[in-house]
Amino acid sequence: MNFKKILIAVDNSTCSEKAAKAGYDMAETFGAEVALVNIIEPIPANVNPDLTLAPVFLETYDNSEENSHLLLKEMEAKYGNGITTTYLSVVDTAAHGIIQQSDEWGSDLIVIGTYGRTGLYHFLMGSVAEHVARKSACPVLIIPNKCDVD
Repeated sequence: MNFKKILIAVDNSTCSEKAAKAGYDMAETFGAEVALVNIIEPIPANVNPDLTLAPVFLETYDNSEENSHLLLKEMEAKYGNGITTTYLSVVDTAAHGIIQQSDEWGSDLIVIGTYGRTGLYHFLMGSVAEHVARKSACPVLIIPNKCDVD
């Protein structure tokens, strides 16, 4: 396989740092361009005691978008090594947003980290990486948190 467009999903975790490192290493190997994607999860509306919905303030989204952009810049600065990088940041659920951004950008490979949780937590919360791997139109490389990426 020859990967020309690699999408790397990142959040503010050690496992996404490992994914970013692995993704950029692959991009260097294949001469590929990279898109870093960070999904801003929607803020659930609060319900007031009178059962009306409290307003969700736009400043919260603006701040999240700014923080997302800073995270993407930090990941590129740390691992990018001059590789052409596109920033993708959207408000969506994690798995759906990653898949949609991958489809729209036309990636050949998605690189994503996973915490490797098991048991009740995995049963209740599911796995974003698993969902992306099942639904993606392109190959998905899942980097486990226990993996040593040098």
